[in-house]
Amino acid sequence: MSVRSPSKQVEPRSHSGAADTPRPTQADRSARTRSALLESAARGISRYGYGNLVLEEVARDAGYTRGALYHQFKDKEDLALSVVAWVDETWRQEVGRVVEEERDPVAALISLARGHAVFCRRDIARVMIALRLEFSGRDHPVGREVKSVAATLIKRCTRMIEAGRRTGSIPPGPPARAVALAFFGALEGAVIELAGQAPHDELLAASVAAGALGLTTLPDLEPAADAR
Repeated sequence: MSVRSPSKQVEPRSHSGAADTPRPTQADRSARTRSALLESAARGISRYGYGNLVLEEVARDAGYTRGALYHQFKDKEDLALSVVAWVDETWRQEVGRVVEEERDPVAALISLARGHAVFCRRDIARVMIALRLEFSGRDHPVGREVKSVAATLIKRCTRMIEAGRRTGSIPPGPPARAVALAFFGALEGAVIELAGQAPHDELLAASVAAGALGLTTLPDLEPAADAR
């Protein structure tokens, strides 16, 4: 008497021979379009400034039409404001999150300096510097938003400096806010002048930041693993 082996159940296959994957939704496509346009606009502002930003070129660089851009953004001002918010959020995720993990104020400030230098290796990262310079002394919605973002960062650095002075890790000196302004001004200057010179940009940015804080010694530094 012969025994038949149980038959195998065959999984249905798609016509292409591969498992079906869900199609992106309209919301997915819209989010992808918006992200590409924001990054393109950030590159354009970083290179040419707000005044010289051409929306048609932004759309073309992102691979979309000008109509697609106007579907996402009302006008150039709306686009620039969205870029500021997008870059700020990206910085918080990539730099601010690491700083928050440091409990020691000095370690946090040095991590901020190093992380900012690495972040600014990206072609989009200088957008805040470009906009701050372009709108300096002018009352404009974009300039006000950039100023607000910068003020939040200065407040954060001021609190860390005050905390470091309370523990004695940062020496006394000028008002903490003045030191915070000098700290970030020196950091941005170093990052601009050292553009394209990784890993020296990161290490020298940390040294410049330490000098602004009044530190006489700095722990041995190694380049960050993320060298964009």
